[in-house]
Amino acid sequence: MTAQLNLLGSGQIIPTSLHGEMQRSYLEYAMSTIVGRALPDARDGLKPVHRRILYAMHELGLTPDRPFRKCARVVGDVLGKYHPHGDKAVYDALVRMVQSFSMRYPLLQGHGNFGSIDDDPPAAMRYTETRLAEIAQVSALANLSEATVNFAPNFDSSQQEPVVLPVQLPLLLLNGCSGIAVGMATNIPPHHLGELVDGLVALIDRPDLTDAQLWKLIPGPDFPTGGEIIGTKGIEDAYRTGKGSIVLRGVTHVEEIPGGRGRQKRTAIVVTELPYQTNKASWLEKMAELVNLGKLTGISDLRDESDRDGIRVVIELKREAEPAAVLKQLYRQTDLQSTFGMILLAIVDRQPQQLSLKQALQVFLAFREETLTKQLTADREQVADRLELVEGLVLALDHLDETIEILRFAPDGTTAQAQLAVRLGMSDSQAQAVLGMPMRRLTGLERQKLLEERETLRSRLAELSNLLDDRQERLKFLKKDLRSFKKKFADPRRTRILDEATVQATTESPAIAAPTAPEPAIVELSDRGYVRRVPPKRRRSEPTPGELTERDEAAVQTFNTQTDRELLVLTRSGKAYSLRVGDIPPISKKAPRGLPLVTLLPESARSTALQSADDSVAALAREIVAVLSLDFADHSNPPQDLIVLTQQGRVKRLALGEFERITGRGLVALKLKEGDQLVAAALGSEGDRLVVATSMGRGMIVPLDAVTLPVSNRNTQGALATKVSRSERLLGCCTLSPGQTLALITERGYGKQLRINRLRLNGLGEAGSNFLTLARGDRLAAMAPVADYGLWWISTNTGRSGGLAWADFPVLGREDQGDRLVKLASTEAITGAIVL
Repeated sequence: MTAQLNLLGSGQIIPTSLHGEMQRSYLEYAMSTIVGRALPDARDGLKPVHRRILYAMHELGLTPDRPFRKCARVVGDVLGKYHPHGDKAVYDALVRMVQSFSMRYPLLQGHGNFGSIDDDPPAAMRYTETRLAEIAQVSALANLSEATVNFAPNFDSSQQEPVVLPVQLPLLLLNGCSGIAVGMATNIPPHHLGELVDGLVALIDRPDLTDAQLWKLIPGPDFPTGGEIIGTKGIEDAYRTGKGSIVLRGVTHVEEIPGGRGRQKRTAIVVTELPYQTNKASWLEKMAELVNLGKLTGISDLRDESDRDGIRVVIELKREAEPAAVLKQLYRQTDLQSTFGMILLAIVDRQPQQLSLKQALQVFLAFREETLTKQLTADREQVADRLELVEGLVLALDHLDETIEILRFAPDGTTAQAQLAVRLGMSDSQAQAVLGMPMRRLTGLERQKLLEERETLRSRLAELSNLLDDRQERLKFLKKDLRSFKKKFADPRRTRILDEATVQATTESPAIAAPTAPEPAIVELSDRGYVRRVPPKRRRSEPTPGELTERDEAAVQTFNTQTDRELLVLTRSGKAYSLRVGDIPPISKKAPRGLPLVTLLPESARSTALQSADDSVAALAREIVAVLSLDFADHSNPPQDLIVLTQQGRVKRLALGEFERITGRGLVALKLKEGDQLVAAALGSEGDRLVVATSMGRGMIVPLDAVTLPVSNRNTQGALATKVSRSERLLGCCTLSPGQTLALITERGYGKQLRINRLRLNGLGEAGSNFLTLARGDRLAAMAPVADYGLWWISTNTGRSGGLAWADFPVLGREDQGDRLVKLASTEAITGAIVL
C-alpha cells in the first residue's frame, strides 16, 4: 500500500508558493477563455465558435445553392472536429446567426423554428435545417485556403482549421458581437453595410481622415430591429474611445382606433419597433404589471397585434390621458427606452484591446490587404505554373516532327524526358506534360485552343504582377471589391438617429396628443421633405409674383385645415398612410423648419429606395406622390372620390370612405403591375372632369361618371386611361369643374390657360388631343386648374423658385404655344409647379 502511495517515486520535488501557482494558473485560464472563447478576433470579427461553425458548413458543402441540412449534422461536425464544448453552446451560436432580429446581416439561412423576438425557444436541432447565407459564402469563405490564411491543428491534432477567415467585410462592426470574458466584456453593435464601405473607402483614400469626417460617413449603429437612437454624444464617445452609452427608443405613433359598437373612437399609442435585444413578451408583461400596481397611469388596455409583417403593439389610452405624458412614463419605466453600453473590445495580436472606430477599421484594412496580397501571390503562382505547361505544349507542337522522333526512338520515359530537355530546352514539368499529352492535342483546333489559353494566361499574369507590384493598384482593386459588396447587399438603414433638437421638439410638443377641441391650422410641406404646422396668425405672407430667386428650401404645398383633420399620404408603391394634423408639431425656435415627414409616418412607410441615411429625408420626399387634406366629417359638399394614376397609364377611382380608418401599416390603394408605380393622385366629385396629360403636351379629358370611370375597390389594378409612348411620360392628372380653365407651363417657361369646355370629352383608352404646340426640344412641365386664389409656385433644375399669378397666363386655344412667362438660363428648365 505504501508503495502504491509513493506517487513521486524517485522524482524531484519542486517547492512553489501557493500564491504563485494560483496566479500563474489563473492567468493561463483567463487568457485561454479570452482568446479561445469569449472575445472576437478584430480581423474577421468572429469568435472561435462562429468561425468553426462557418468552416464546418463550408467543409460540408452547405452553400446557398445547395439543399438545407439538419442542424444536428452541423453541430455534430463542429463538436467532433473543432469545438470540444457542449452542444447547447454550439447550437445557440448557430441559431443566433440565423435570426434576422439578432444579426443585421444573418450569416446562415434556416428552415424551421429558430425562435422569435418574444424569446420563444428554437426547435431542437434535430428538427431545424440550415445552410450558408450568400453574404457569408462570398465575403468570408470564397477565398478560404492555406494560401490566404494560416491553419492550425484542432484540439486532438486530427484536423486542420483556419486561425482566421479571409473575410472581405468588417464583420466585427457589420453584425456586432457580445461576450463576457474573465474580468472584461465586449458589446459591439451592428452597423450598416453601405456606411461601413463608405468609411473604409474614405480611409483607403485618406489615411489621415479625422474622426469627425469618419462619423459623417458612419453616423452610428444600425440595429436589425430598427428603433431610434436619441442624441449623438454617446455614439461619439463610443467611436472615439471604444466605450460609450447609446440611448435607444422604440418607434411609436398615435392612432385613433374604433371604440366598438356604440362607443366613441379611442386614442392609442402604437409601437411598431422596439429597441435592440428587447424581449417583447417580457416588456408587455412588465407594462401590465406596472398598470395593475398603479405605477403606470393613463392606459386602459394592451394588445399585441404583431404578425409576420412586423411588430404592432396597441396601447389603448383612457379618455383623459395625454399620449405625450404616457409616452414619457413608458420611456422612464419600461424597456421602450433602453441604453446600449458599447464596448469595442476585440483580440488584436492575441491580446485584448479596446479600439476606437477608426482603429477597428484600420485593423480590418491591414488584414484585408494582407489576405489580398497572399491570394494574388497564390493566383500568380498558379497562373505561372499553368502558363509554363501550356508553353511547353505549344513548343512541342511547333517542333512536332522532332518531338515525335524523340518519343519514337527513346527506350523509356526517363530518356525521352531528358532528350526533350536537351534538344528543345524544356523544363522537367514541361517535358512531363508533353509525355502525358493525348493525341487529340495534335489537331488544329486543339492547337488554336492552346494558343488562346496562352494569351489569356499571359494577360492574367501581367495583371496579377501589376497588382502585386503596385500598392495603389492593389488598393483600387480592394475598393472595387468593397463597392461591389455594397451594391449587392446594402439595404435601407433601419435605425434612425435623431439629434437633440429634433428629439426635444418632438417631446416637448403637445401635438402628439389629439387636441380636445379642433383648432385652425396651416400645414406647410417643403421641397426637402419637412412638414410643420403654423398657426393662422403666424402665417407667412405669400410670395410676390416676379423673378425667380435662389432658395435653399421652399414650402411647395400648403393646407388650410384643422387639427382634427387628416392628411392622406400616397407613395409611389401605391400605399396610403394617414397623418393627423394635430400630430404635426407646431413651428418652434428650436425646429423652425419643422420635422422630417419620415419621422411622423409609420415605419412601414419607408421606401426600399432609401439607400443612404444622409439623404433619407429628401429620398422619402421623392417617394411621396401626393399629400391630400381630408375631412371625413364634412357632409355639406358633394362627396369626393380619390383618383390615382400610374406610370403605365392606368387610372382608378376610389371611394374616399375606404381611407377613413388607416392603421399604422398603411393601406394598399391599388395593385401595381411589375415595373409600374403611382405618379399622381387627385380628389374629384361626380360630374367633374379628369384631365390626364403627358410631357409631349398630349392630353385627354374624361368625365367623372359611373359609366366612363366608375368607383372601384382597392383590389383592382384600374383601367387603362391612355397608352404612353417611349418618347413621352405621364405628367400627372387633376380634376376640374366643367367651367374651369386649365393652366399649362412648359420646361422653357411658356404658359397659357386652356378652356376645357371647348374640348371634346374622351373615353378611357383613347389618345386624346394636343393641349398646346411645343417648340422643338420643349416639354410640358406642369398643369393645374386655375383657382380664384393663391399663386402657382414653380421651381427649376438650378434650385431657383418663385411665384406666378394666374393673370399672367393668357387664355389661348390648344394650337397656341403660349407666352414666355419666366426668364430662364440656356440650360435651365422648369421641373415642377404647385398651387399655393
